Parts: sequence; structure tokens; C-alpha cells
Amino acid sequence: MRIPRVGPPAFLRLAQISLALIVLNVVSGGAVRLTESGLGCPDWPTCSARQATPALSFHPLMEFGNRMVVVVLSITLGVTLVAALRRNPWRRDLVWLSGGLVAGVLGEAGLGGIVVYTKLNPYVVMGHFLVGMGLLSIAVVLALRAGRAEGPGRWLVGPPSRRLAGLLPVILAMAIAAGTATTGSGPHAGGADAVRIPVPLDDMARTHSGLVLVTGAVLLAELMLLYRAAAPEAVQVRGRMLLAAMVAQGTIGYVQFFLHLPALLVGVHVFGATVVWSAALWFVDGLRARAPESVPELPTLGAPQAMAAPAGAGK
Repeated sequence: MRIPRVGPPAFLRLAQISLALIVLNVVSGGAVRLTESGLGCPDWPTCSARQATPALSFHPLMEFGNRMVVVVLSITLGVTLVAALRRNPWRRDLVWLSGGLVAGVLGEAGLGGIVVYTKLNPYVVMGHFLVGMGLLSIAVVLALRAGRAEGPGRWLVGPPSRRLAGLLPVILAMAIAAGTATTGSGPHAGGADAVRIPVPLDDMARTHSGLVLVTGAVLLAELMLLYRAAAPEAVQVRGRMLLAAMVAQGTIGYVQFFLHLPALLVGVHVFGATVVWSAALWFVDGLRARAPESVPELPTLGAPQAMAAPAGAGK
């Protein structure tokens, strides 16, 4: 059976669903760790050597639930890749991004197996989370590009703002990596016997918070440059929304630290990391103006194919 063509609106919806599922994957993975369910399924890809499904108890169900999220995510990303190949108009950038998501989720699934077999090695767990954030980056870019025409667009800000904005994701990525290491040295190992990173938690927390403060200072400087240069209001609004997300995330971070890292707040902080990172990519993307993509007048997925007019009709 021939696979129907996919129009831009349908592909955009698929890209958005993929993005939402990747966020769910990151958050559910955090929930596994925070509930000490990391070894709820001691084998991989089956739950145990004797059965594929988990026992009806909390920790196995939590761990296996995260694996089921990965299964649904993998299927969705596979469908998205096929849709990119069948998209009308076909675009190379969307195909490459969709293919990158499929390769990334397969790699992350394999890394999840290594996490299990290394008994929650903290460095492997860190890598697992950071690969998930890499997938999130690709998904955000895919969702943004799927909703507009191909091309680099036109800069809305001057060179100083561009350079400072380019520095922002770099420092933020360092802060997120330091936050992951902070969790790796803290009490939430994912299992009772898991090894921790041999660095004092206070030292890691100070490193993480210091990088967050530097990121905030860079963003404030960027907002000042945008204001003084009379940048378009839409650009400044994105910057202020990113600042609000960072302030909320920083507040949660300090509260959870002084409350001795309650699992629920740590989980909210993990979700906040996905929000802040996505908002940062959205902000940087908004520094260029791009035209919307025109929708071709051809049959697409979900639309009935028009019947051809008979020869001589209308004469």
C-alpha cells in the first residue's frame, strides 16, 4: 500500500507530539530515579531474566513504565521520520532532524540497558540524562522549523546581541550538566545500593548555582542590549519569558536544597530544566525573522483526494 503524502500542518503536529513525549521521557526517567526504582527491573530489555513484564509492585512498575514511554516514543519518532520522507514539500533539514531523533532514542535505549547492567553507575546515569536533553534539543529545533519556510531568515538584532545570545546556550548547557552532577552526588541515586559521585554535595551545588547565576547575568545583559537597540517587541518578550522561567527554576532549586532535596521538588526541578532549555532555544531562534511555509494544494494525510474532473467538463 502506498504511503500517502503528508502536508506541513500534519507534520508539524507530529513534531509537537514528539517533543511532548521526549519531555515525558525525561521526566519519567527522573521519577524512576527519585522513587529509587532504578533497579526495579534488574534485566534489559525484559524486566527480569524469567519474565518480560514487571511484577505487580511499585518499583518494577515504575521502571517498566518508563521503558513503555520509550517504546511509545520510538514508534512516534519512527512515524515522524516516515512522515518527513513523505512530506510535501520534501525538505532535507526535516528529514535529517527526524532521523537524528530516531538514532538518538535508539542510542538512549541502549544506554538505559548499560545503566541497568552497571547497577546505576552515576556517570552512566548522567550520560543517560544528557542524551535525553540532546534529544530534546533536536525535537525543539524540529518543531520550530516544521512551522515555517526553509532558509536562514533575516536577523532582527545587531551583532553584539547575536554574539551574547550565542553564548547563552553554552553556559546554560554547562549549568544543566553541573546540575546533573549535583544530583549524582546527592541522595537520589535511583537505588539503595547505588554508588554516588565522590564529590561533596555542597561543592557541586555551589558550582551548579554559580553557573546558573552567570547564565542569568548573561541573559540580563542581553535583555539590556535588546532594549537599548529597540529590538522588536516579540524578541524582547521571548527574552523576558526565558528570564521568568529561569527565575522560577532557580527559586525551586534553592528551596529544594534548603529543604534537603525532597523528591517531589527535585522532580519539578527536572521538568523545569526541560522548560528552561526549550525556552532558551526558542529565544535564540526568535532572533531571526522567517516566513511561514505555504501549504501546497495537493492531497495530504487526512484529507480526501479530490476526484479528477472528466475530460471535457465545463465545455
